[in-house]
Amino acid sequence: MTFQMLVFSLSTTAMLQLGFLSNPETGKQEKNLPAAKQTIDILEILQEKTKGNLTSEEFQLLEASLYDLKMTYLKAADSIKL
Repeated sequence: MTFQMLVFSLSTTAMLQLGFLSNPETGKQEKNLPAAKQTIDILEILQEKTKGNLTSEEFQLLEASLYDLKMTYLKAADSIKL
């Protein structure tokens, strides 16, 4: 497994947990915001622990993934409050 594959795997998991992708087993979009937050937190820890050790491509992938997931999380959380 490469670093990029790990980031893609965690990002996809978070998108499933945020309800933006259908669960492959049920075909339904299911939200689990606490689990999504935990997955995003794992990516942030990965970012912190790999600081200075990533290629520019890996760094950009992780930065973009975290930004997109955080924005998506905020949208999902806001939709529940409305």
